[in-house]
Amino acid sequence: MGSSEKGSIKESSRSSTKDIKEQSPEIIRSADSDGTSGGGVDLAWKFLDEQRGTNTGEYVDLAGLRRRIDFRIVPLMFLCYTLQFLDKVILNYANVMGLQKDLGMGGNDFSNVATFLFVGLLCFEIPNIWFLQAVPAAKWLGLNVILWGTATACGAAATNYQTLLVSRIFLGIFEATIAPSLMLISSQWYTKSESAPRFSFWYLGLGLGQILGGLVSFGFQHMGPDARLSGWRTMFLTLGLVTVIVGSCVIIFLPDTPMQAKWMSDNEKVALLKHVSVNQTGVENRKFRGKEIVEALTDPQVYLLLLAVILLSVSSGVVTTYSATLIRNLPGYDSKKAALMNTPSGVVSIFFTLLVGWGIRFQSHRWAWIIACIIPAIIGGALMSFLPKDNTNGILAGIYLVNAVVAPLAIFYNWTVANIAGPTKRAFAAAIISGSFSLGNIIGPQTFQVRDAPDYRPAKLAVMGTQAGCALVTFALFLYYAWQNKKRNNRADNENEDAFMSPEVWMRMTDKENKGFRYSY
Repeated sequence: MGSSEKGSIKESSRSSTKDIKEQSPEIIRSADSDGTSGGGVDLAWKFLDEQRGTNTGEYVDLAGLRRRIDFRIVPLMFLCYTLQFLDKVILNYANVMGLQKDLGMGGNDFSNVATFLFVGLLCFEIPNIWFLQAVPAAKWLGLNVILWGTATACGAAATNYQTLLVSRIFLGIFEATIAPSLMLISSQWYTKSESAPRFSFWYLGLGLGQILGGLVSFGFQHMGPDARLSGWRTMFLTLGLVTVIVGSCVIIFLPDTPMQAKWMSDNEKVALLKHVSVNQTGVENRKFRGKEIVEALTDPQVYLLLLAVILLSVSSGVVTTYSATLIRNLPGYDSKKAALMNTPSGVVSIFFTLLVGWGIRFQSHRWAWIIACIIPAIIGGALMSFLPKDNTNGILAGIYLVNAVVAPLAIFYNWTVANIAGPTKRAFAAAIISGSFSLGNIIGPQTFQVRDAPDYRPAKLAVMGTQAGCALVTFALFLYYAWQNKKRNNRADNENEDAFMSPEVWMRMTDKENKGFRYSY
């Protein structure tokens, strides 16, 4: 956590709603001079302004309120992220369940199917920027969860390479919103330091997806030969229907903003908005501002984040698509055993994700925890690449260790919404960073070429090289943030929540425009 974050986030377990200070009405009128709903000032400030003078003096227990929010919000985000990963990774398991044989696939067809899912995801990230500003993030997320569940279920009806490819492309298109939506939703409810463990918690869905994927695949592989649908088709259909149900729950139960949460009183909403105002990134403002896109395109931090996530995600693409195949190619392993032996990968992902989430919350720098996860991944890549083929245990250990690289992605997501302000700029950056994850996952499967089977040594070496590069870029990002903070004055060091209650804080300023903004590192 950066020094400015420690200084500006001084939390108390109890907060009063009675200290909303009177502000100049000229500021509000200026903020809305364009006549647009949600014009220059965030809708959160408008809610606070409406509540001025109506409070009852009731004290709000922020710790208790935070627990209620965790119970209401985080499980839905966790389920969404678990299913988006599970719907991706079942292709990995279907490959060892006879998918290629059933659909008459050959050559690099499987790699192409895995790649084009992320092509669809990448292509829809740009239009997704507009939708995230025009449509409430919670409703947009729920709709897309339903649609990608439908696309997953449709994969069960594939008859050849082309039809499977189409279903996976649509899966990628609808999954494009998952990371940006969860990033923006998380930032509405939590301060920068609070959001780190929450990001880690919903991101645990990736590790759980790895575990469940192996167990689900193992179960469906025991379907008898008389079944009307083959095991992998039934797996696609079942998971698709479960996803549709979860998407419906998101639409029904996830509030669009804290102001619309029916299970919070107005006093609780005011207390929460005062609490998260220290982020200086706003809660909801739907006016699109093109100049923020231009600022993002000239902001070095965006490019450093983009490059770091691309390098990180090459290994993620390998883990997601080919881990079960790598295990099956070991001596003495068949498809069932490979599915089961891939489940410890999820345990490794969960361990490192929890470690970095809670570590950042309480005492340490994001950049240091990212590098701490990259080092085991590099060691894992070396074990996979250089151990002799008959050293099965060592190669397995390498495959498992590579999964440590899964954890830093949640931290990069958290960094994005913590350090990029301005609603349009933040939505754009979230989409770009999510898109860079897709780009890395496009590159990852393409390192697996038929000519390199069964060892796939170039792909294993790519894991090592890209992770080393990611570590260097992460350190460069830390230096950039430290340099930017040094250039700014130290006025945030003695500020608390009430100091952030002026309308200027809720104006749609970007991190560059707001000279009081401090970067977290």
